[in-house]
Amino acid sequence: MKKILLATVSVLMGSGVALAQAPVPDNLEKLSNFQSTGVTEFTYIEQKGEYADGIKKTLERISLPDGFKIGLYAIVPDARHMAVGPQGIVTFVGTRKDKVWSVTDRNKDRVADEVKDFAPSLKFAIPNGPCFSKDGFLYIAEQNRVLVYPAAEFFYESPDVAAFNVVKQGDLIPQSEESYNHTARVCKIGPDGKIYISLGQPFNVSPPEKLDLYKETGIGGMIRLNTDGTNREVYTYGIRNSVGHDFHPETGELWFTDNQVDGMGDDIPPGEINRQTAMGQHFGFPWYGGGDTRTNEYKNEEVPVDVVMPAAEQVAHAADLGMSFYSGKMFPAKYKNAIFSAQHGSWNRTTPVGARVMVTFVDDEGNATTESFAEGWIDENDEYLGRPVDVVQLRDGSILVSDDLAGAIYRIWYEGN
Repeated sequence: MKKILLATVSVLMGSGVALAQAPVPDNLEKLSNFQSTGVTEFTYIEQKGEYADGIKKTLERISLPDGFKIGLYAIVPDARHMAVGPQGIVTFVGTRKDKVWSVTDRNKDRVADEVKDFAPSLKFAIPNGPCFSKDGFLYIAEQNRVLVYPAAEFFYESPDVAAFNVVKQGDLIPQSEESYNHTARVCKIGPDGKIYISLGQPFNVSPPEKLDLYKETGIGGMIRLNTDGTNREVYTYGIRNSVGHDFHPETGELWFTDNQVDGMGDDIPPGEINRQTAMGQHFGFPWYGGGDTRTNEYKNEEVPVDVVMPAAEQVAHAADLGMSFYSGKMFPAKYKNAIFSAQHGSWNRTTPVGARVMVTFVDDEGNATTESFAEGWIDENDEYLGRPVDVVQLRDGSILVSDDLAGAIYRIWYEGN
């Protein structure tokens, strides 16, 4: 019999309270050989009730540009980065825990009908980063491995799914560098058909003795590799902890957010949205803490690399995370090829900032300007009512915003002229 979780369970999971569960064996070998595991049950998340009503109440206070609306799309515990299936059937949602969720709007009323765990016969470790290829292959970047799920939009209806190693457990980063900090990976398939994965380094500021290892392995940068796991190479250097990247729809250039150094003050250093125009470029960390602000640890050292400065600086400590270029037709024309990004919100600032969705407009020369798009998740008591994580686009041109504090996904659409 299927397990149906009540709204009270959704509240517990959404608030980060751990639920006792039996350990899940790692069935990857069986799934790679198309063998049954014996797992027959899903975990379902209740979509109605008092918890959902409370989130809808919060959304009444969110301000948006004229003509835009926001609504609750789904209750999804610990919702982090999202990947919308190319067929528009299901959205997969990663977490920083041990679950990946599948979110389905079966009647196409633009509100999810069903949220259940994906591949419950597999054991996940921080499966934060799902991404899709155009031909329907789902990739999920975990703490220290990457798996691929062919035809995931169709196999997800069963507890057992076809699953294969792209980067096997322990090979994404050296096992000695596994950390509880900055381990939420994200991935995207580039215009070249390769998979690009960010590898945040675990420190506030990397110590000198780690720099050679990190340069070699791509920690504190971004790697790319073929989708079968071959031909791994470091594509990007000098990143502290990027948790969002995408490719410009016309130029194919890689753009990414970066979270900057803590403990330097309320208003420095700035957060970053970066533009990469060639392989191997360096974006300044650890010599720079954000923008042109030097870190205390390296301020007296000569910078040994050519540094690419941010395309757009963001408010300090707002924690810029997931981002996507907008390519839909629903929004007004000025949003074409603009970047929608999520600010998770500050954790150590005297007065909190962030907790909002930003939009960055990019001109033909690559110049970028950023403004607030959706905000109101910090109340008059400076209390967080939600913390946006990622932004993705649905096939109808609306966007989804994930929130790991509320344990929810919101949909934003346009009704203006």
